[in-house]
Amino acid sequence: MSAYLLDGRPPGGCRRLFLRARAPFDVWLTPGGVKGIVSRACARAEVSPAGAHRLRHTAATELLRSGASLAEVAQVLRHRSLATSAIYAKVDRAALRELARPWPGGAA
Repeated sequence: MSAYLLDGRPPGGCRRLFLRARAPFDVWLTPGGVKGIVSRACARAEVSPAGAHRLRHTAATELLRSGASLAEVAQVLRHRSLATSAIYAKVDRAALRELARPWPGGAA
């Protein structure tokens, strides 16, 4: 994403993240526009269609796997509460295994 922000983003004064690739550049993509782009990309890649929720979920879990904090995930996804972002923590089973305590009386 940083490459897009540094080199691929169209010029303009708009503070929105994703802008149109064709003029006028100061127009941001609508949710429907994002859905269309993702649908066409899935079709070209010959994979099952993905929606915005799957994209957000994948972004959040990959951020966590790469070492981002829940606060950072919350900021990227624009969650108002860390509790909302905490649902993504359960996906990283490898990290959860390290945190799990042995069951009392069970094998160590």
